Amino acid sequence: MPRLRERRHNRGDQLAGGDQQMLAIGRALLLGPKLVLLDEPSDGLAPTVVDQVMAVVKSLTATGISVLIVEQDLRAAFSVAGRVVVMSKGQIVHEASIAAFRSDPGRARELLGV
Repeated sequence: MPRLRERRHNRGDQLAGGDQQMLAIGRALLLGPKLVLLDEPSDGLAPTVVDQVMAVVKSLTATGISVLIVEQDLRAAFSVAGRVVVMSKGQIVHEASIAAFRSDPGRARELLGV
């Protein structure tokens, strides 16, 4: 996360939204996790910054760290996910690979309203 290196003298509250997301991910990584949970990592970020955050997420999975993302931005989620799990009222109602989910747009509309 080279942008954080450039801003290492700034406090966290002085960082832009994408840099704050990367800082949060970096802080989580200091604990050496096997699993990282991210809740809406794209929320409020410009599309180019979302791409940067998702690139960091993709690099985590390449190192063997599992990542669970709760995300409403399907483009962002699909760029890093291996599986889609849809929940409704706390229950899993659908699970599929990205390819299977994308190949059934009717089911996607039914589940997500998109």
